[in-house]
Parts: sequence; C-alpha cells; structure tokens
Amino acid sequence: MKEFELKYGCNPNQKPSKIYMADGSELPIEILSGRPGYINFLDAFNSWQLVKELKAATGMACATSFKHVSPTSAAVGLPLSDTLKKACFVDDVEGLDDSPLACAFARARGTDRMCSFGDWIALSDVCDVTTANLIKREVSDGVIAPGYTEEALEILKTKRKGNYNIVKIDENYIPAEQETKQVFGITFEQGRNNFKIDGDLLSNIVTANKDLPESAKRDLIIALITLKYTQSNSVAYAVDGQAIGVGAGQQSRIHCTRLAGSKADTWFLRQHPKVLALPFLPTLGRPDRDNVIDGYINKNEEDVTADGNWQKYFTEQPAPLTAEEARAYLDTITGVAVGSDAFFPFSDNIERAKRSGVSYIAQPGGSIRDDLVIECCDKYGMVMAFTGMRLFHH
Repeated sequence: MKEFELKYGCNPNQKPSKIYMADGSELPIEILSGRPGYINFLDAFNSWQLVKELKAATGMACATSFKHVSPTSAAVGLPLSDTLKKACFVDDVEGLDDSPLACAFARARGTDRMCSFGDWIALSDVCDVTTANLIKREVSDGVIAPGYTEEALEILKTKRKGNYNIVKIDENYIPAEQETKQVFGITFEQGRNNFKIDGDLLSNIVTANKDLPESAKRDLIIALITLKYTQSNSVAYAVDGQAIGVGAGQQSRIHCTRLAGSKADTWFLRQHPKVLALPFLPTLGRPDRDNVIDGYINKNEEDVTADGNWQKYFTEQPAPLTAEEARAYLDTITGVAVGSDAFFPFSDNIERAKRSGVSYIAQPGGSIRDDLVIECCDKYGMVMAFTGMRLFHH
C-alpha cells in the first residue's frame, strides 16, 4: 500500500486528505481493522516511536496512551502491586502478572484515565490475549503494534462493532534522516531527532547529593523519552516504571510543572484508602467512575459527596477526602523523578516538584539562574543531572 485515503484531515472541512510515502515506496503499515483518521495516524506514529525507543533504552516491554499527539503516560512492564491494580481498575484480571506487556498497558492507561478516554494506544511488542482483553474494555480509538497473536486480533476486532482501528507497523522500518512538513504552504525541513536517551545522559550530576539509584535512572529515562514525544513546553513526573503526570503544551515552564504535578498528585491520591473504598453503584460505568474519582479528589464541578449528588454515584454517602488528609498523604511520598524538555529558569519549579515527592531531576541546564535552581535542590537533598540536551517537540 503506497497511500491511504483519509476521511478528512484534522477537521471535517479539510479535504482531501491522505498519507503516503514521498519517495513512492510502500507504507510501513498494515491496517488490520477500521479506518484510522488524520489525528489517529499522528498519534499512532508518534506513540510508536516512543515505545520503540523506550524498549530500546530499558529492554522491557512498554506501552503508551496518546491523546492529541501527546502521551498521557508511558510505562514499562513491571508487575503492579495489589493497591495499584485496584487503582487502575485491573484487580479482576487473571494472569496479569504473567504478561509484562499487559502490565505496561495497565500502568499507562491507568495513570490518567480521564485524559486517556478515547485514546490511541501503542505497544512495543506483539499484542497478547491478556493485553487485548484489557484494551477491549476501554474507550479507545485504536492501537498500533508490531504484531498481534491470532486470538488477540480476534478479540480486538470485536470492539466498536468491528470498526476498531488496528494498525500493524513494520518494526524494522527506519525513516529518512531528513524530515519535512508544510505550514501555510511553506515547507520546513530538519534532521530527525535521533538523539539517544540512556543512562549515560545522566552522568553530569550537579547537586551535592549524587546518589542516583538504578530505579531512579530508569524513571528519569522514562520521563525524558516521554517528553521527546510530548508537545512542548513539557514536564513529566515518573515513578515505579511509569510516567504519572505529563504537563504538555504550556507556554510557561512553571505551568508545565504545576500541571504535571497536579496529575501526579491525582495519581497518588487514587491509591488513598478512602478512594479505594468508595462505594460505587454497581451500574456505574468505568468512565463515570473516573470522573467521580477525579471530582472526589480535586473538588471540581460538583461535590460528589453532597446530598443530592452522592445518590447518583454511590450506594451510601462517603466521607469527603479533606485537603488536610490529601496533603498529609502526599507528604509521605518520596522518590519521584522529574524530567523537563528545557531548562528550569527559576527555582519555583523545584519548589512545586517537591510538593509531589520529587527526589530526582533531569533537565538540560543552561539557565542564567542554574545556581539558584541547584541551591534549591540542595536545600531538599535532591539529585539533579544536567543532560545538556533540549527535547522540544512540535
């Protein structure tokens, strides 16, 4: 297949639309089900690059959940604790621990379930039955992987009345070194961002504390590779083998740090005993539970525990999670890693990161206020590495 005609571009008025290889060669994909659209393919090709690179860097199966050309999370295939299984809605899945790919997907999809609603999924390895069964029960637009077992493919083909988008990509495909795109009829050309992210990138530790354990290196690598495929400006928090908060597309660095930090806080608080014990109505669907949990934690549009509201969601009225309880819980957390796609210009980013349990930081460095940022890290005993490499993505 040398080209594939799309229904329309980013919006229904943008026609005609298609994907093709400029050199006339075959597309490196097979469409096994559905008819992916323009944004679907943007998500598919960016998310595939992320999981392919993350597996190369860690040697582990990995998965990511994408929405509007940025990851909501990315994760490697570490087993989940019983608490995390419950928080990610996968505590009922038999054989989960036997599939590293399914564990990676459960983590990635379970991190920011509201933002992952209607996502695009990328898998680093051949999709197995356990992973397919997890994907089947989530609201998702499509999946890209290097392959699917016969049974897994049949399971996925039952989604959306047989119209679920399933893409197989040639894992050996290597794109051209130069890439182009057009904006306002003007062609841009640049070299592909082939910069390698691995443990060697974290050798320039500039803080007094230089104790960077292997688990923290892994989490910083996950954060940085996630950022490489996130719309800039961006900051990512990671812990225990997964990105837990991604702040994308903000004009101010501190807004990235706050946004990502608030998502990380929500992820942690999903594991609070009060949240895990919420008495949901058995008729309440998974997306509705996600919305209610977010409202319970963040006190958004309505008080879900108030009279007249709680009856819509719960079998009995739950006690609220107070701000004091949430803060006390978050204050027990340490060991979180943070990556930034460009330097931190002010120490306020460090102060905000500290509130979400951050102990390890990787950023390019190069600000005229680097000394103040380092001083703030030293105040909290953090470890910070300067990578010397910006990771902007647009």
